[in-house]
Amino acid sequence: MGGGKSGGGSSTSTVRFAPYIETHHENFLTEIQTRVDSVIDSSPFTGYTDIDFETAFFGVGYVLSDFPSLYDMFGKFMAGLDIEVLWNQLFVDTTTGPEVDALVAAQALVLSDDLENTAYPRYITGMRDLNAVMSSTFVIGKAKMEIKRQQELSRFTADLKYKLIQTANDRWTTHLNWNKNVVTNYAEIIKFYLMSAIDVGNHNYEMATKDLLWPFTVLEYQRAALGALTGAHDTNTDVAGASKGAKVLGGALSGAAAGGMIGGAMAGATTGSTLGVPGAIIGGILGAAYGLLS
Repeated sequence: MGGGKSGGGSSTSTVRFAPYIETHHENFLTEIQTRVDSVIDSSPFTGYTDIDFETAFFGVGYVLSDFPSLYDMFGKFMAGLDIEVLWNQLFVDTTTGPEVDALVAAQALVLSDDLENTAYPRYITGMRDLNAVMSSTFVIGKAKMEIKRQQELSRFTADLKYKLIQTANDRWTTHLNWNKNVVTNYAEIIKFYLMSAIDVGNHNYEMATKDLLWPFTVLEYQRAALGALTGAHDTNTDVAGASKGAKVLGGALSGAAAGGMIGGAMAGATTGSTLGVPGAIIGGILGAAYGLLS
């Protein structure tokens, strides 16, 4: 329903629509007013409880400042690290540990057992056949056999420790990577915490905003209904923004609702009309398309 204005010497023009359209629009506005009155004071966001992600991150009663800063972690694991001292420490721990001592002791026991049960008896038997058991040669030969045992044990120990040099170097490399990974992972945790803080804060703020603006959100639908006869208008009924998927779904639902109400109003004004369901389907399609384009 529209109108014009008149002035001196000018004629008055009035824009009207077909009577059945104006009647259906009036019924539609009456239905919209009834719905608005029933929901305008009943915000669905009133009972929302803010998400407390601090507890999920750190536990009850803790905050980020209760833990070491990223700079402290870097200083502890990287800045104050002397790689040469670390290598020497790991080399000593690897080559002189209790496992190495146990291996050397076991090898010494094997050599002593072989000397006492095999080499000595054969040597004594041979020297006795020569009647040289009481000679100085016998004592010297026995001493040389003991020296040989010590040499074999020293050779075993040296070979064992030589092979452990690579193990010590691998431990050193692993230790350096571990220190680096600790700092890197700690930085990632702080980064994730800050991103979560922003996201959760925005979400809590969004829900609070939607609660405060709920009456205006409801009235936005009524405004759109009032201007239905003048053509499509850009409306924004989502007070704090939404994802594309939410916009599409919201557009489809609002379009379906509007189409259904218009169809219902027309059915009430026109005997035998069945525009309720088709109107909802058409409105849903148009609403979804608008959501994609907005």
